[in-house]
Amino acid sequence: MSKKVRNLLLALLVLLPTVALSGPSGQALAFTCAGCHGTDGSSVGPSSPSIAAMDPDVFIDAMQAYKRDQRNSTIMNRIAKGYSDEQIKAMAWFFAKQELRLYTQETDQQLVSLGEKLHNSYCEKCHEEGGRPGDSGTLAGQWMPYLDYSMQDFIDGRRPYPRKMKRKVDAAIEEQGEQAMPALIHYYGSQH
Repeated sequence: MSKKVRNLLLALLVLLPTVALSGPSGQALAFTCAGCHGTDGSSVGPSSPSIAAMDPDVFIDAMQAYKRDQRNSTIMNRIAKGYSDEQIKAMAWFFAKQELRLYTQETDQQLVSLGEKLHNSYCEKCHEEGGRPGDSGTLAGQWMPYLDYSMQDFIDGRRPYPRKMKRKVDAAIEEQGEQAMPALIHYYGSQH
């Protein structure tokens, strides 16, 4: 056996335990999310959000909140508890690299117009570019039923508001009453 081959084999033996202990990749772990969030994180169903192109910190914060039962959900609290912090980070980086695919939804143009106005007045500072993926999460193109459930969780106190969101939501509701949330939801749902 040549010295070169022997050194290569020794290097592989040294690396093998590291590879074996590192566990599944972010992509392999992400396959467990496919049933609800799509194979690449672009949801094809109305009650699950798209998580493709999501900022990794937003993904990690959401999963940690689910693990600690600090975020309302029907099933994610139980699912998140099954992952280690390292696995969550691996999934976060996998989904961050995926291209977000958006689907056309049926929207009301009057509500879309009002929602755009409300977004520009109250939401644009944190949810830039019409709610495109960023460090405040993705609103643009999310399924409208999911957005409705999520907003109801905030409004009903089942989910804590981040940063200044409550003040902005309250101001939008004060300005437009019952039409504020449906208008914002139709606006975000119209983005594709």
